Amino acid sequence: MLSALRERLRSALFTFPSALATMGLIDRRKGEEAFDLAVPVMVTGGLRTLLRVADFLMVGLYAGGAAIAALEFGFQYYFVPFGLALALTSGTISVVSRFQGADEPAEANFAIKQSLWLAIALAVPITAFTHFYAEELIGVLSNDPRTIALGGDYLRVVMYSVGFRFWSMIAARALAGSGDTRTPMYVRLLTLPTNVGLNAALIFGLGPFPELGVVGAAWGTVAATTLAGVVFGWALLSGRYSVRLPVRGKQWDTGIARELVRVSLPLAGTRLSRTFGRFPFLFLLGVLGTDVVAAYAIGRRVMLLALMPAWGYSTAASTLVGQAIGAGDPEEADEYGWQTLRLALVTQLLIGAVIAVAARPIAATFGSENLSLTVTFVRVFGLGVAGFAVSRTMRGGLRGAGDTRWPFYGGIISTYVVRLPIAALALPAGYAATLFTGPLAATLGIAPLVVPLPGMGLGLVAVFAAILGDMYARAAVNLVRYYSDAWKTVARESEVGASAD
Repeated sequence: MLSALRERLRSALFTFPSALATMGLIDRRKGEEAFDLAVPVMVTGGLRTLLRVADFLMVGLYAGGAAIAALEFGFQYYFVPFGLALALTSGTISVVSRFQGADEPAEANFAIKQSLWLAIALAVPITAFTHFYAEELIGVLSNDPRTIALGGDYLRVVMYSVGFRFWSMIAARALAGSGDTRTPMYVRLLTLPTNVGLNAALIFGLGPFPELGVVGAAWGTVAATTLAGVVFGWALLSGRYSVRLPVRGKQWDTGIARELVRVSLPLAGTRLSRTFGRFPFLFLLGVLGTDVVAAYAIGRRVMLLALMPAWGYSTAASTLVGQAIGAGDPEEADEYGWQTLRLALVTQLLIGAVIAVAARPIAATFGSENLSLTVTFVRVFGLGVAGFAVSRTMRGGLRGAGDTRWPFYGGIISTYVVRLPIAALALPAGYAATLFTGPLAATLGIAPLVVPLPGMGLGLVAVFAAILGDMYARAAVNLVRYYSDAWKTVARESEVGASAD
């Protein structure tokens, strides 16, 4: 009965790509393959974003705008290891998909073990550093004592989950690289609702749980992330799935490690450049007011939910392009990328339009102290959904081929040439920022530095222009790179799959 229900649901879902194929917008077979891979990732990503949205909603109800700002600041530091994990696991999906396409399952499995060792080397020092300097890190972004205290407490605890987070993402991407995006979805369907429930219980002190406030959200995340890591560990050790984690045998292979690092390094640069670019951006928003930071945080979380299809299609493009490259068919890989992009654009524009229209009732759910401003942020992000869809899907295709340098270049351009210079115009004329203050700077022996900023008093107009300019600049770079076909040369020169022969 459950199997029949699943088939009916799958058939209903597939009316969407079938309808687009009937209208001549996509190739039916390629569109359905991409859609089949993307939907579980959308569900997983949507659940993950709903968790973050729920965190903001519950913390906002518990402690107000200062707590929301504290969570936003804490998340920025959490995004550092998250970005590294995304980069490393992007290398994993690229290498695994190409080995699978070349019919080398043993090498695909070993790439998972290699990724795990690299993850451990990254996670341990990050967790240790944050444990000792959490408040100082938040203090870089805010002068409000309450925000610093709440953000520091949250950040210290949530970073205990970094190691399990790395492993969960490695396992999920390895399964996706072999064409299995459903198993990660089922794991998330178990762990993410658990996360929401634990967060609620620990924030408000429901039932037998203590009332921990903002820190409760962090402990709930740690518990659920650990659970996900354990479940993924069991899955990949059981031998029941398309890939597995080999425990015995060799522990290190320099060639595979080099390819993982080669693919991952530009993506790490992309993620970290974007993450570190958020710090000065949030600083600029903080100058405009805590209510602006809170409205931006809520608006961004709402639109991230609408942008989940692009993440799904990005993974689908990586898998399909990577497998076709591994099988030695670059022209088929090329067509998979374009077909996935068409499907992504239609899906993304439809969902983005719905969210933008319903922006006011959605924003009102959070009890925002400045509802109109929050709604405006949601709608500004809505104007960028096409750029986001192009950027993510094309990046996925390039990643599948192992060509990750140009998305890195696009990230640098969009963040540091477009977003931050435009956003700086929001500041009052003659504004100067004092950097390197507080205990952490004193411990490191760094003297305070006064930096004049090119403010023109444009306020939120400059902020909105910066957000949209960032999204579309990134999209332009990735689109041009994929259109150039130069990524096929990168794939041929790699040492993975039939394309390397």
